[in-house]
Amino acid sequence: MTLTKLMKGSALGALAAAMALTALPAEAQAQSRNWQERAERARGDRNEARQQRSERRENRQQARQEERRQDTREVRRAASERRADMRQRQEVRGDNRADIAQARGSRGWNQADRRVEAARERNARREVEQRNRTYAAERNRNYTDRNRAERRAEERAERRAERRTERRVEQQRDARREAYRDGRRDARREAYREDRRDARRDAYRDARREANRRARYYDGRRWHDYDRWDQRRWRSNHRYDWQRYRHSNRSIFRLGSYYSPYRDYRYRRLSIGFRLGSLFFGSRYWINDPWRYRLPEVYGPYRWVRYYDDVLLVDIYSGEVVDVIYDFFW
Repeated sequence: MTLTKLMKGSALGALAAAMALTALPAEAQAQSRNWQERAERARGDRNEARQQRSERRENRQQARQEERRQDTREVRRAASERRADMRQRQEVRGDNRADIAQARGSRGWNQADRRVEAARERNARREVEQRNRTYAAERNRNYTDRNRAERRAEERAERRAERRTERRVEQQRDARREAYRDGRRDARREAYREDRRDARRDAYRDARREANRRARYYDGRRWHDYDRWDQRRWRSNHRYDWQRYRHSNRSIFRLGSYYSPYRDYRYRRLSIGFRLGSLFFGSRYWINDPWRYRLPEVYGPYRWVRYYDDVLLVDIYSGEVVDVIYDFFW
């Protein structure tokens, strides 16, 4: 019983094993086929997704390129419009410049010509100022030397004239005395005529001196007589010792900046006899209180005028510089 059961059990086990061995490859094949199908489907899905992504990428690139082309066309259109507008403006500006040039007499009023013209004017102005400074310095030096020599010559001439007059008076007195003693009537008459001639000559000389000493000016209503300014007499008066007074009162002589009536005008050393323009001796340059600086009072058409750090005495009716004090102010 045991053997039969054992045989039956072994046969069934063998059959089951055989059936299992035959069933395993079929199931494995079925599973492998399913896996291959799933792999192929997944590969197809991936290829399709990759293709879709590439198509979307190409579409985006084409859209971007189209946008760039559209932007480029817009930029070119705007640039062409700007160029057309600029050409139109240039044409209008050119027409306006042509009209302006024609209205101004067709002179070259462009920027380069104006710079060249301005440079020429500056060079000419510098040359004129240099010549004026040289001339003023030379004239002032010559005037100073000549003034001293002329003054000494005039003093010697006056002393000689006085001695001649005294000798002539003595000779005439002696001649009259001798004629009177001798009773010579003709000699007395000749002496009388000589006295008359000398008297007329002296009177004429005095009249000439008085005419040279005095002058006249017209103020718009009537004529006025005045004595000509003597630039040497007041300097010997100790009341007008402005240098010593300035040494002890320095703050009075320290004025503000001097502003020339002309923008491009520069200081030049002026001398007596020079004629100024009317703007240089206007009322804003007058020194209304000369005694404040120990200067003599003025009269007639004369006015003390500030000129930079110098003081000028100017005849305001002719503009002539009558007297000069250099480096008066600080």
